[in-house]
Amino acid sequence: MTAETSSPEPSTPATPEPSTPAPPVAALLEELARRGLTVAVAESLTGGLLVAALIAPAGASRVVRGGIVAYDTALKHSLLGVDAATLAAHGAVHPDVARSMALGVRERLAVAGVPASIGLATTGVAGPDPQDGQPVGTAYVALAVGDHVTVRTLALSGTRDAIRRAVVSESLEMLTESIALTDSHPRG
Repeated sequence: MTAETSSPEPSTPATPEPSTPAPPVAALLEELARRGLTVAVAESLTGGLLVAALIAPAGASRVVRGGIVAYDTALKHSLLGVDAATLAAHGAVHPDVARSMALGVRERLAVAGVPASIGLATTGVAGPDPQDGQPVGTAYVALAVGDHVTVRTLALSGTRDAIRRAVVSESLEMLTESIALTDSHPRG
């Protein structure tokens, strides 16, 4: 189970169903390509695992613009445009940071001046220690379509690797669920 909010409502924690399988990535990419959509990824706690999952199938380059791994908090500001005051006030593990990362990566990975259709971002605490006052397993996944942003809050348990894999799975699921939203938002 997860909790989602659309801008500007705050997120509320939930725990994803562990038995929910990740959607088939190849089919997801095919549907995005059929719709003429592109995706750009900004990652923190997943450290490149999400974009790696997205580019695994052949033909991913038709859809995937690329990814930015902004593991260091300062890079969230310098590479993705996350407001420095937000980072100072809340730290890197916050729904507003995820929201800004998703919006920022759409713009940062623009091609010929055209932003990616969808920005997908992850931030959180995989452990072993808490970060920014957040317990291990707290994670946020944000998805931006145009200026509309949805943030999913996750409260996970398990090993560091299990938490990171769960965030990737939830991100792919969120991307799959969001495809219908793109019909009413600009494409890039």
